[in-house]
Amino acid sequence: MRFGIDLPPQIKVFGAFFVYSFCMGSIFPRLPDIQTAMGVGEGALGLALIGSACGTLISLTFAGHFVERIGYRRVLLSAIPLLSVLYALASWAQTPLAFFLLLVPVGLTIGTIEIIINVEADRVEHAIGRRIMSRAHAFWSLGFFAAGLVGSFIAQSGLEVHIHLMLMIPVVILATLLVLGRFEPAPHRSGGSVDEPPRFARPTLPIMALVGVCLSAMLMEGAGIDWSAIYMRNLFDAEPFFAGLAVATVAGSQGVARFFADSFVERFSPVLVARALLTLLGIGVLLAFFAPVAWVAYLGFALIGVGSSALFPLAMSAAAQQTDRPASVNVAALAQFSFTAFLLGPPLLGYIAEHFGIQWVFGVGFPLVLLGFVTAHVLGPKPIAREVTP
Repeated sequence: MRFGIDLPPQIKVFGAFFVYSFCMGSIFPRLPDIQTAMGVGEGALGLALIGSACGTLISLTFAGHFVERIGYRRVLLSAIPLLSVLYALASWAQTPLAFFLLLVPVGLTIGTIEIIINVEADRVEHAIGRRIMSRAHAFWSLGFFAAGLVGSFIAQSGLEVHIHLMLMIPVVILATLLVLGRFEPAPHRSGGSVDEPPRFARPTLPIMALVGVCLSAMLMEGAGIDWSAIYMRNLFDAEPFFAGLAVATVAGSQGVARFFADSFVERFSPVLVARALLTLLGIGVLLAFFAPVAWVAYLGFALIGVGSSALFPLAMSAAAQQTDRPASVNVAALAQFSFTAFLLGPPLLGYIAEHFGIQWVFGVGFPLVLLGFVTAHVLGPKPIAREVTP
């Protein structure tokens, strides 16, 4: 007898995104405490955080066959609780090297979960005949928001980081069984390609232009997750609760915006929506960089969350509509480059923070916002070629 609640397939997808991100997001409000415990600067902490990024990139590249062989249900029901265990183990690290090494298996697990839930969301979309991908990612943001709030309260209570994350293990196990205990993967898309995708998809000039559109969003979203709590502590001497609240602000505003993104794209053009989001993102980056008081910084974080909400999905849709190669190859090329920036960029910003000041973690994003404006036109529909008669 299977344990759990019998839910419609799209609700199971939303629940998977929420539980996974709630588990993943628990550690980020506690990064100031982890940094203090190790007694290191932002540069060393940033290099340690790359362990998770390395593991994720490896997993995204090679885990597909493993997942297909073992089965989506078995892997998902074990990987999400395993992720909470691995985070708890990583929190015991006493040195940046140990933290790096302990975060590599965290990243391997994250990549595996990412493959399953995103493919499942795509298949459920096809099965039920309506879009759910943006809303699924909204639940990812809301799970991070919930984890940020819970982590902020626990940090304020003074509970040790490793005890906090160990207590999260039974919570995540229970939530996984309740929401996903009766999970069964949706059938493959009918007519889908069965060819093995390339390990590395070569980027073309149009794909690199699309990378330019979403690069600022990917980098600033990651910066908000990794560094906003330390930013509030360093610049405004914020209490643990208010430091962690910065992480929740980025994720919460992003989640709300993602709920409504699809309707705006349908009503207005993708180019107009992208430039509006880039404007909000640019304002948010400037507010975070120049913030004279804490509430201005929180406003900046909220605008960063909204501004980064839909740029990557817009770029992915445009990549899929390119006609020079199969859609899967163009999508893979964009995803590989963008996820590399999202995973590796924010940890490397630690060196900028240590040598120039924590506010420069966000300041470096403004030129990338301008780059997005310059390249946003590639999101528009391609003109239809007209035959010229002699």
